[in-house]
Amino acid sequence: MPISLSQQDARKLVLLSQQLPASKQTGNASDATLSAIQHLGYIQIDTISAVQRAHHHTLWNRNPRYQTTHLDKLVAEKQVFEYWSHAAAYLPMQDYRFSLPRKQAIANGEQGHWYTPDKHLMKSVRKRIETEGPLMAKDFEHTGEKLGEWRSKPAKKALECLYMQGDLMISSRQNFHKVYDLSERVLPKGVNTTPPTQEEYARFLIVSYLRANGLGQAPEIAYLRKNTKPLISKTLKDMAANNELLQINVGGNHYYALAESLELLNKPLARSKLAILSPFDNLLIQRKRMQMLFDFDYLIECYVPEEKRQYGYFSLPILWDGKLQARMDCKVDRKTSHLHIQHLALDASLKKVDAFTHALYKQLPAFMQFNHCTQLSLHKSTPQNLPPMPINLTGI
Repeated sequence: MPISLSQQDARKLVLLSQQLPASKQTGNASDATLSAIQHLGYIQIDTISAVQRAHHHTLWNRNPRYQTTHLDKLVAEKQVFEYWSHAAAYLPMQDYRFSLPRKQAIANGEQGHWYTPDKHLMKSVRKRIETEGPLMAKDFEHTGEKLGEWRSKPAKKALECLYMQGDLMISSRQNFHKVYDLSERVLPKGVNTTPPTQEEYARFLIVSYLRANGLGQAPEIAYLRKNTKPLISKTLKDMAANNELLQINVGGNHYYALAESLELLNKPLARSKLAILSPFDNLLIQRKRMQMLFDFDYLIECYVPEEKRQYGYFSLPILWDGKLQARMDCKVDRKTSHLHIQHLALDASLKKVDAFTHALYKQLPAFMQFNHCTQLSLHKSTPQNLPPMPINLTGI
């Protein structure tokens, strides 16, 4: 029989599984970052830099002591690596073998890639890296007359094809540009490179997702993972039949969960603590799920024409009191170290406005520091008559 959870308990389970809001931590700050990546399973990489990029922002929300140098350090130490989750991501090196099914499918032509492979050019690019060592896309540029295959764009495509099929890995980044090297030179000694069986792969995806998200459905676990949904659906049913998973009912919607995850409901949720989230945060990335579980209808509007935007170019969802109740469109002016809140919009369902704004104003100094800002301006709010912002926030 499925276990019924109230929506409030379901949200609590999801948030505690997502390690939100962050709890107090001890030990090394870099180790806490690695622990967060290993627990969540991936951290999405994104290029938008209206505020700190998504991968930094997501980790800062789990580890308040997070430094943007941590990821480079963990890549250099071969503790994490870059590859594809549902999107470009940092992944724990301990999970490396579970990146192999996608790589093999791309290499064998069973799964498409956004670039058409040019086998001849790929062979030439690989040979150069094998001979010369790690290279970036710009190392394949030629400033004089174009020399056949050695043109920047085709070479970049070849690099990405080799990367996606597993021949190359990202050994580091320089000013956010990828540095490619042969996979065998990037992988640490002793890492498991045995491809998983289909059942091992499905179980890994299921357990990883449920550990990090509390509860889930087959389409959520298979999200943007081509050709995996039938296998995941079958494995979920098998695991539930063997009492390896619990079946959960939340308002008529059916989910699966790990038995040990329900023990989290015995822990308190820091409801008074506020978190300013990235649009690409692991909690938020599946918008339909957020609508079902949190009644939060979210759209990132940087891809929407300006005249059609309701909340702003890069509105950041705000978590407070166990709910997603507001969004804050932000932009950092790095030349003047100024954080501009273009639009702070509270959802109509938010009733405890004074308590919410107190929690927000308490969190803003840390958010400013994370974004290397010393000045703050609030340009627009909905509703307009919010409690005034403390003067000392604008001169940190």
